[in-house]
Amino acid sequence: MLLTKKALSLALVSTAATAIASVSYAGSAQALSMTYNSGAYRDASITNEGAFSTEVNKTGYETFDFNNGAVPGNDKVKYSFSKGSYSTTAYSGQTGIYSDKWAPAGVNAEVNNSKYLAVFQGNNTIIEALGGKVFNYFGFDAGALSGGNTIEFFKGGSAVKKLTYEMMNSLATVSATQHGGQKNAFFEIFSTSELDNFDKIVLSQVGGGGFETDNHTFRIGKGAYSASVPEPGVVFGLATVSGMFIRSRKKQKTA
Repeated sequence: MLLTKKALSLALVSTAATAIASVSYAGSAQALSMTYNSGAYRDASITNEGAFSTEVNKTGYETFDFNNGAVPGNDKVKYSFSKGSYSTTAYSGQTGIYSDKWAPAGVNAEVNNSKYLAVFQGNNTIIEALGGKVFNYFGFDAGALSGGNTIEFFKGGSAVKKLTYEMMNSLATVSATQHGGQKNAFFEIFSTSELDNFDKIVLSQVGGGGFETDNHTFRIGKGAYSASVPEPGVVFGLATVSGMFIRSRKKQKTA
């Protein structure tokens, strides 16, 4: 979300025309892969809770939707805030759990009436795998994307990958009128080998604005698990950007 709520003239992307692509990232000993799409409905009859992972109803995947307003987590996944606090009140510009028009949009840009996580400058959200476990898949509904949105992946205390606003916005597929045309997408980060697993995720906002996400989905491995490529997936391309690479090619479309 931009605090100025500046409108952008972007066309609505329909589900049928949405491209689903995989983008590989390299630049260190680890290599993570990513898909982006408009997401899926957890329940086809409910379209006002934002977009979900296509894996949301599959065995072995865990989803936190923030709908009860509490800090999510269980004996496998821990959420915390770098300043140790969060808000469930009306919009205050503080990192916390909210319910307003800036909630990430649904599959067809529907208004999301459920609660979501908003991260603001100075108070990051930290997500950790507990008990020596690791993540091999993380999916999240993002939007309204704005400058400064940042997500980093760690393993054993070392940063291994980072996604920036520029990268996510260039790939995002859904433009929502309730966000003044700012873009939304469901991003899926996954490992392609045991070495690619990660144990911590940090969501942060660099500068003004906020980083809004919803419907976090995880697959938790035990070191030997190698996540398969989510389906459907088509190769989008490669190029170097801040230690990772994305090279623009003609986007292939799937029905």
